[in-house]
Amino acid sequence: MVLILNVALLTFDKIYNTMETASFTGLVRTLLWIVFIYYVLKFLMRLLAPYLFQQVVKKAEENFRSQQQNYQQNYTQQNTQQSTQSEKPREKKKIGEYIDFEEVE
Repeated sequence: MVLILNVALLTFDKIYNTMETASFTGLVRTLLWIVFIYYVLKFLMRLLAPYLFQQVVKKAEENFRSQQQNYQQNYTQQNTQQSTQSEKPREKKKIGEYIDFEEVE
C-alpha cells in the first residue's frame, strides 16, 4: 500500500514539475500547430465538399423517388379497390315525393 502511494506521489511530482516548466516556445509551437491543422482542414474541405454535397443530394433524390413510388403504388391500389366497390349498385334513398311547383302571378 505504501509503495502504491509513493508511486502515485512520484507521478504527481513529475506531472507538476513538467507543468511548471512549460515555456513560451511550447505555447507558440502549440498555437502554430493549431493554425496549421485549421488551414489543412480548410483546404481539404474545399476539395472534398463538392463530392460530399453530391453524395448528399443523390441520397435525398433516391429517398424522394422511393417515397413517390410508394405513394403512386398506394394511390393505384386505392383506386382499384374503390372501382371494385363502386361497381356494386347502390340503393337510392327515397327522400320524398317530387312536387312540381307552378309560379303564381
